[in-house]
Amino acid sequence: MPERPNIVLICTDQWRGDCLSIDGHPVVHTPYLDELALGGVRFRRAYSASPSCIAARTALMTGLAPRSHGRVGYEDGVEWSYPVTLAGELTRGGYQTQAVGKMHVWPERSQIGFQNVILHDGYLHHARRRLDLPQIDDYIPWLRSELGRSDADYCEHGLNCNSQVARPWDKPEYTHPTNWVTSQAIDFLRRRDPRKPFFLYVSYHRPHPPYDPPAWALEQYLHCDMPPAPVGDWTELFAEHSQPYHPSLAVGPIARPNALHRARAGYYGSITHIDTQIERLMEMLSDYRLHENTIVCFLGDHGELLGDHHLFRKSLPYEGSARVPLILSAPQSMKLPRGETRDCVVELRDVMPTLLELAGLDVPDCVEGRSLLGAVRGEQESVREYVHGEHTWAGMESVQWLTDGREKYVWFSESGTEQLFDLREDPQELCDLAPEKDSEPRRARWRAALTKELAGREEGFSDGERLITGRPVKPSLSFLKQ
Repeated sequence: MPERPNIVLICTDQWRGDCLSIDGHPVVHTPYLDELALGGVRFRRAYSASPSCIAARTALMTGLAPRSHGRVGYEDGVEWSYPVTLAGELTRGGYQTQAVGKMHVWPERSQIGFQNVILHDGYLHHARRRLDLPQIDDYIPWLRSELGRSDADYCEHGLNCNSQVARPWDKPEYTHPTNWVTSQAIDFLRRRDPRKPFFLYVSYHRPHPPYDPPAWALEQYLHCDMPPAPVGDWTELFAEHSQPYHPSLAVGPIARPNALHRARAGYYGSITHIDTQIERLMEMLSDYRLHENTIVCFLGDHGELLGDHHLFRKSLPYEGSARVPLILSAPQSMKLPRGETRDCVVELRDVMPTLLELAGLDVPDCVEGRSLLGAVRGEQESVREYVHGEHTWAGMESVQWLTDGREKYVWFSESGTEQLFDLREDPQELCDLAPEKDSEPRRARWRAALTKELAGREEGFSDGERLITGRPVKPSLSFLKQ
């Protein structure tokens, strides 16, 4: 039996799909991830079907679509009870499995199939208000020991975990959560069982706010020329929710233009900081002579709107929120392409079957994702016809969307408002084609597809023949709580 490959899965929180310099971003610099992409295959149309932290990670770890994993919005405190997970299958397959960093499951110390978890979820209000913090955050006791202060906290610099305010990290750089996650991952490489292949999940909380990268990372972007954020001709859809002076606004614009520039600098600085720490991890794989038999997969759980269309944070179907980076790099011995890109639409749920296939393990029948290896090898041009995504928004409606990477169709469940974008001609989604009369045949085709996708759902969005507006929505489907 051939030696099974090691697997390193790197997940970042809130990393936009366009925020790689190799993708042509005009500002952000990611030299080390660019290098990883040059040694592997990059998917330019990867999406998070339910673009917020918990739902996205559920898709990643179960290989299920939102309708099946049940998390169609954001809700804390809903138990993780999935019998089949990526980590569980790899553990059963003889892998030593270790998670480091953000999990965002409940209860917080659930291992979801990993043999060991070293946890730092970031500032989770739901957890901090229920439990003593060191119970559910391994970073905090380490930080307090390092600083010699029993009250030390990673949020004492005063930034909110969802705000657009940026400032440099206020402690020694090695104590930053990004560095700590990398250090813990490297320590696992040192103390792993050398007789087994390993699966190492390295999960960074950043570039999710707070925007608190080290000073050097923030400062390199503070005085950069930045193109204006794209603003479409349809932003009045959200105008009633605008809070221009709120530091954690979801709808803007931010009242002070320089505040948006600084927020973008903080976001890009957080990305560059992670990029350097990923290089640190890659160097240690090489030093331990593990790189010759280690698969590395890098991705984001969802994006960040960052002022696009006067919107911030995630959840919505637009490219800044729903599109994510996805790079798969394998050892030369596997003879997979290197330095190539693929434009087929793929989802986070496709990662699980891909990694299991690379590991030589069977993919459980319940997994709904599709292996990307055919696309990686150039044996197939597409993985699926389209991605179906959804997320509840503002607690009052579900925003449903479909994309094949060329067009995107959006439907708001409360009002029935439709949007249509031509992503080939208009990749920034500036022009909503739905109001144009000649767009009706295209909208009708997408509407029929969505009607089929939603048939039989508990919300009653579809009767199989038409879409039905005004139905009540919840962030978690009922079977999750039974």
